[in-house]
Amino acid sequence: MANAREVKQRIKSVKNISQVTRALEAVSASKVRKAISLLEKTRPYARKSWQVLQHIALQPGKETLHPLLCTREEIKELLVIVITGDRGLAGAYNTNMIRSVREWFADVDIPVDYLTIGKKGRDLLLRRGEKVIAEFSDLPAEPSYADIAVIGQLVMEEFLDERVDEVYLAYTRFINRMNQTPVLKKLLPLEPGFDTRVKAFNQVDSEWSGSNGSYIYEPDQRMILDQIVPRFVELQVYHAVLEALASEHAARMVAMKNATDNASELADALQLDYNKARQQAITNEMLDIAGGAEAISGE
Repeated sequence: MANAREVKQRIKSVKNISQVTRALEAVSASKVRKAISLLEKTRPYARKSWQVLQHIALQPGKETLHPLLCTREEIKELLVIVITGDRGLAGAYNTNMIRSVREWFADVDIPVDYLTIGKKGRDLLLRRGEKVIAEFSDLPAEPSYADIAVIGQLVMEEFLDERVDEVYLAYTRFINRMNQTPVLKKLLPLEPGFDTRVKAFNQVDSEWSGSNGSYIYEPDQRMILDQIVPRFVELQVYHAVLEALASEHAARMVAMKNATDNASELADALQLDYNKARQQAITNEMLDIAGGAEAISGE
C-alpha cells in the first residue's frame, strides 16, 4: 500500500481533474442548448427542402431538368463529405463516425475520395490511408449559412466537372442529449430511395411521403431549378453540420459527466486508502512509543 503522502497527492490530482471535467460539462451543456435551438429553427425548412428535392428527382425526364439530377451511366469515383468535430473529449463521437463510414464503403470497389469537416475526422482518415481531397476546420461556434455554403459549392463543382460521379453526406444525427446516430445520405445526383452498393444506407432520412405528380413550373422551369436546386443542396450540407454540432456537444457533455462521476468515485476510494494508510502510520507510531517506553522501564 502507498504511504499516506502519496495517496494524498493522488486525491488532490483526481479532484483537480474532476473540477476541469465539471467545468467542461457545464460549458458543453450551455453549448448544446444553443446548438439545439439553432437546429430546431432550421430543421423544418431543411426537411421540406429535402422533400422538394426528392420530388424533383421523381419527375419524368429528370436528367433534362438540371445537371445536378443527372445520373452517370458509369460510376468511376465517389466523394464522401464526412462531418466530425475539431476537438476530442467527446467520448466515442468521432471514432464512431469514421468507423461507420469505413464500414459503409468497405465493399465498394470504386475509388472513394473524402472531404472532411472537422480536424478529428481528417486526422483519423489520413491515419488510415484514405484520400482526403479537402478539409474544413475551425468553423465558428455557431456557423451561419454563408460559412457552410462554400462547401456545398465546392462539392457541386466537383460533380458538375465530372471529377466525381456520386456525392454522399455522412454525419451524426442528433436525436436527443443521450442518443446520436451516424447516418449516410446520398446528396448528388438527387435520387429517391437508397443505393444497395452502400451498407446501412437505409439509415438515410425517409421523410418523403408526398405525391409524385408532375408539376408545371412558372415562369420558367430552368430559371426556377437553377435557383432552388443548388441552394437546397447547400442547405442540406448546412443542416448536416448543425446536426453534427449538436451531437458533438451532447456527446461531450455526457462524456464529461461520466468522467466527473468516475473521478468522484475514485477520490472516495482513494480517501479510504488514505485513511487506512494514516491509521496504519498512527498505529505504528503508537507501537514504537509503547515499545520504547517498555524498553526504558525494563532498564
